[in-house]
Amino acid sequence: MLNWVDTLIQGILLGGLYALFALGQSLILGVMRLTNVAHGDFVILGAFAGFALIGGVPGTGITGLGLNPVITMLILLPLAAGFGYALQRGVLNGTLGADPMPSLVVTFGLSIIIQNLLLEIFSADPRSINALGVETQSLPLGNDLHVGILPLIVFLLALAATIFMEWLFRRTDLGRAFRATADDIDAARLMGLNHRHIYALATAIAFVLIAFAGMLQGLRTVIQPADGPGLLLYAFEAVIIGGLGSFWGTFAGGILLGVSQSVGFRLDPGWGILIGHVVFLVMLMIRPSGLFPKTR
Repeated sequence: MLNWVDTLIQGILLGGLYALFALGQSLILGVMRLTNVAHGDFVILGAFAGFALIGGVPGTGITGLGLNPVITMLILLPLAAGFGYALQRGVLNGTLGADPMPSLVVTFGLSIIIQNLLLEIFSADPRSINALGVETQSLPLGNDLHVGILPLIVFLLALAATIFMEWLFRRTDLGRAFRATADDIDAARLMGLNHRHIYALATAIAFVLIAFAGMLQGLRTVIQPADGPGLLLYAFEAVIIGGLGSFWGTFAGGILLGVSQSVGFRLDPGWGILIGHVVFLVMLMIRPSGLFPKTR
């Protein structure tokens, strides 16, 4: 019994990380209907950027700043916001329209570029970000149950990010601009909203979430340049399970996906990822609109 309780706890904590992967994707899909197939690669790019800021680039003589992860995030997140804004204004805005193919082609090209760039700079060796010993610490829950401090922190940060995104979308002028542009772009333009600027702001916020998730991924486990497509799949599954346009749904989708994988790993070490995908397919069949579809 304790083993299954531990499995459930570990799955919930893993789901918090998946929810963080998916929040940025949920925002971009909800506002722009843009399918960013490079999403996972941008997460890994954020992780490697954090790794480089802290420890440098191995084999090049480039040394890092030697900062702790919190200070590194404070540096990285504004850079990610600026990069996301520039990418949307300079590249992705030109791919938007009724035909989804241009955005798919462009973001697929970005995915290939990022993977090969990271391979060239960092090689294929696994890397990890120094978590200052937190990754080995645990919190006792009684009855021989323990929960890792770092996974618990990641889960709480995912919960906080979800609460923030819901507040931003529902309670602020910027959120109302996002919703107006997503609902009817022509009406939004008649009201004086610059849709290109609004889209770029949405992408800037999404890239803050992406870089945040990347740093936490690098702290929690090892990272490699080829990890991006797998993270993209988890993000898409969490968004679709939860329901497009719902941040709480995305959070719930990440938790369900994490628990499913954790149960699968408990049953058989080779089944974890497969059972997560099976749960996604079952949810798609029985509730294609997701657990918490967006209502206006």
